[in-house]
Amino acid sequence: MLKTSLLFFVTALCEIIGCFLPWLWLKRGATPLLLIPAAIALALFVWLLTLHPAASGRVYAAYGGVYVCTALLWLRVVDGVKLSLYDWLGAAIALCGILIIVAGWGRTG
Repeated sequence: MLKTSLLFFVTALCEIIGCFLPWLWLKRGATPLLLIPAAIALALFVWLLTLHPAASGRVYAAYGGVYVCTALLWLRVVDGVKLSLYDWLGAAIALCGILIIVAGWGRTG
């Protein structure tokens, strides 16, 4: 479970970095050279997706919850935005959703 969680987190980080760097270029006038590490991050993101336990809707649904939490951490750490009660509540709900989905892995129904 820890290995899968870390894999989800690293995958989300690569996705966010791959989208954040072009955003910096387009919105903040940063160098277009940022597109090179952005492309590498997105390629890594795609490769990391292939390492997840199964390429199913359940895996991607659980990943979505991890992505939400990772994006909020990014908002706080990188963008320096203080998280609101609603952010924390949304993250808690996303984490509960992840746990519910993962608990059902391997069960039929």
